[in-house]
Amino acid sequence: MHEFHVERRIEAPPETLWRILVDPAALSSGAFGIVRIEGRIAPGERLKLWSSVAPGRAFPLKVTQMQPNRLMVWTGGMPFGLFTGTRTFRLDPTGTGTQFSLREVYTGAMLGLIWPSMPDLGPSFQQFADALAAAAEARS
Repeated sequence: MHEFHVERRIEAPPETLWRILVDPAALSSGAFGIVRIEGRIAPGERLKLWSSVAPGRAFPLKVTQMQPNRLMVWTGGMPFGLFTGTRTFRLDPTGTGTQFSLREVYTGAMLGLIWPSMPDLGPSFQQFADALAAAAEARS
């Protein structure tokens, strides 16, 4: 198992962050490191995401879990679980703000072969958290 992770306290309520996280237009504004998203961000829906890390490649994802204002999980990868990426967005209320967590965990039999070619997503996770904080705090 390998993963990327970022946490950030954001001075806005979970509801404000949630509205941004389920809005493909907001996420693909450029600030989040996402070039484009096709599809609806809703339970059971399939998405295609283009990241600034690999703008020429579409990543097919499925929204596999959703608890409004609390938790959302996107899953993608190879058939038969050979390689799976699971991205979890977590929002925990903290007084007047929110503790935001973004974690992507990679698993599967092909992980050892694929991991060495994976780019370092740490900076893009930081960019995502920074953009979410800026957008949410501007709305609050």
